[in-house]
Amino acid sequence: MDNTNFDLFRLSEDHEIIREAVRAVARDKIAPYAADVDEQGRYPREANDALVASDFHAPHVPEEYGGAGADALATCIVIEEVARVCASSSLVPAVNKLGSMPLLLAASDEVKAKYLPPLAKGEGGFSYGLSEREAGSDTASMKCRAVADGDDWILNGHKAWITNAGVSEYYTVLAVTDPDGKRGSNVSAFVVEKSDPGFSFGAPERKLGIKGSPTRELHFDNVRIPGDRMVGKPGEGLKIALRTLDHTRITIGAQAVGIAQGALDEAVAYVKEREQFGKTIGEFQGVQFMLADMAMAVETARQMVYVAAAKSERGDDDVTFYGAAAKCHASDVAMKVTTDAVQLLGGAGYTRDFPAERMMRDAKITQIYEGTNQVQRLVMARQLLR
Repeated sequence: MDNTNFDLFRLSEDHEIIREAVRAVARDKIAPYAADVDEQGRYPREANDALVASDFHAPHVPEEYGGAGADALATCIVIEEVARVCASSSLVPAVNKLGSMPLLLAASDEVKAKYLPPLAKGEGGFSYGLSEREAGSDTASMKCRAVADGDDWILNGHKAWITNAGVSEYYTVLAVTDPDGKRGSNVSAFVVEKSDPGFSFGAPERKLGIKGSPTRELHFDNVRIPGDRMVGKPGEGLKIALRTLDHTRITIGAQAVGIAQGALDEAVAYVKEREQFGKTIGEFQGVQFMLADMAMAVETARQMVYVAAAKSERGDDDVTFYGAAAKCHASDVAMKVTTDAVQLLGGAGYTRDFPAERMMRDAKITQIYEGTNQVQRLVMARQLLR
């Protein structure tokens, strides 16, 4: 795991321009609605529209399909800056990448040409259907089935915990296509369209955080999928799914960094104004030490995410380790930093009048989705021991 390419630690001018641009969009058009989105548990339509208008809703889509062609690091910067003010809104670009990454990795030219241009135009988001109620970390035990019927496939079963379900127009869905085949090599991937007959959604989950991003089940009742909508070859689905996660876990790391940075921003602003014992609480050494530790943790997490993103862009062999490490470390940092931010705001931090409590609730999911942090540690250990 040689990491001696020092260019990784210098952002290009283009990356800095992207950061400035998305930060302005986040500040002016996303942050004002963040509290209401959380309070009402509603989809962040204002953020979605602002991201589409500025071409930040799916920046990873290649230029040949009408996209911005942003590299992995630029995409992480977009997600980080949006998450800094609203974690729910940052799932627009994050999930669009997650849902469409299997196509970029393995789909035919025809499938890419059909689905990536509308994604790039903002005409339809992309979600990802892998998990089931009884097949979370153990993805190979999924029960969703697709049975061949001529050139088509008939899909039955369900998927659970699907981000932006019901909002997205397109879904990359994994299903067992060879029940008697070797475990892990009997799953295939398909694109399912929201309008497909027999495809429906469960009720929205009632969640601790990211309340603006709908999380629902996908239900398939004899859904007919044309054979040309398969992503990759039959039996390659799980391999494609795991390769996808190698790249997209890094975006969850970026989301976690953004949430943590937002909480640190709130804490710094508060302690500079709040007075006790005749001076601002930011003048107390105990508070200063907390802030220093928080800032140090955020910056180490950011650097890990950026290194992993650079490795993702290059397709390095060790991206599996670095993707898991970046996601795991950054999400642990986000949980710790947001908790400390609430502590520094004291009673105010425990109220909805300040965003710190929302950030703390939002941070928790980053330790869970796209593979729990316990699974990330297993992934890293296996990479070290192989």
